[in-house]
Amino acid sequence: MRRAYARPMTSPTTQADDVRDTLDVGALRHPDSMKWTLYPPDVIPMWVADMDYPVAPAILDALRERLTRGLGYHQLRGDPELLPLLRAHLAAQGLDDLPEGGIAFLPGVVPGLYAAVHALTTPGEPVVTMTPIYHPFHMAITDLGRRVAGVPLREGETGYEINWAALDAASRGSRLLMLCHPHNPTGRVWTAEELEKLRDLAIARDLFVVSDELHADLRYTGSAFEAFAADPRVRSRTITLTGPCKAYNTAGLGIGAMVGHNAGLVSRVRSAAGGLMGHEGAMSVTMWRAALSGAGPWLEDTVAYLQTNRDFLMAYLREKLPWVRAYAPEATYLAWLDLRDHPRAGDIQAFLLNEAKVAVHDGPVFAPEAQKAQYQGFVRLNFATSRAILTEALDRMATALNSAR
Repeated sequence: MRRAYARPMTSPTTQADDVRDTLDVGALRHPDSMKWTLYPPDVIPMWVADMDYPVAPAILDALRERLTRGLGYHQLRGDPELLPLLRAHLAAQGLDDLPEGGIAFLPGVVPGLYAAVHALTTPGEPVVTMTPIYHPFHMAITDLGRRVAGVPLREGETGYEINWAALDAASRGSRLLMLCHPHNPTGRVWTAEELEKLRDLAIARDLFVVSDELHADLRYTGSAFEAFAADPRVRSRTITLTGPCKAYNTAGLGIGAMVGHNAGLVSRVRSAAGGLMGHEGAMSVTMWRAALSGAGPWLEDTVAYLQTNRDFLMAYLREKLPWVRAYAPEATYLAWLDLRDHPRAGDIQAFLLNEAKVAVHDGPVFAPEAQKAQYQGFVRLNFATSRAILTEALDRMATALNSAR
């Protein structure tokens, strides 16, 4: 199989004083960090989707300034400063001309997945998605008593591809397609052609579509991002979920948005959760405003650094672990690695944790129950850290994996 490698192994192109190059492990392992404290101190955590980088100064400054004012109820009907910033950001992705009521804020994107399943399907129905998939997708389906119609992606020459025949078959009898764009965990950014075929399918099968576009600002493709609902043909049937937490490394300040050109559909989905969902916090609103208005340069530099880490990772695999099957992610800071050729594939996550002292996400997490065995031997690795920490983790993995072959 031909793998997709972007560049030979090189040093990062960032300046020597880039804080991303000088991360202090002791500082990262603070007691408030789930990522750095779940495992013992001798383990390098490369699992949950948090970046190790400091938050953008523009965001920190805005949060400090916000604390000089009251912390009573904020603008719960839609912040008048955040809304126009978000509308402009979404318009650049093809989601222009959003109507009044076309944006509903949430405490995060995952509650939006649950709300969509609850509002748009009934218990026992199949809900279509493509696997492997970010686990709250299949959890939202099964937790609410629906059935996962999971269509496995297939391996192509340069990356994972949609199995169109299987997706069409799974869509018969379903009312909802749950799309992840960019895709987590494979890192695919669906092309214009793929998006067009997905839209054709949604129309032909009369599907609602929920498109999780949380990682849209973490792309290495060099081209503008095209939202699924950029095409007017599917706007009335689509809910887009978005938020700042992945791009700006602010998962601890939960906030997201449910976006759609059909205000009635947005209201229907948001109302389905009612008071069970709660609302976004005041500091989260301040953070997102600051991200959109002042943290653009930080994000640009961060994506550039992530790309050099991605390229380093792929070249490292080619040189030191050539039997590992992997494709260069087109977005996200997550790599999907196929280690099924290893003798310890049956317990690969535990093997890496115990023998390499590296924590990664186990492949079966990203599949519904019926498909978990299919993804045993895969792992998802988070490369959003310093080059030194990434290199140490890869060296540990290579030593452990190659010594056991």
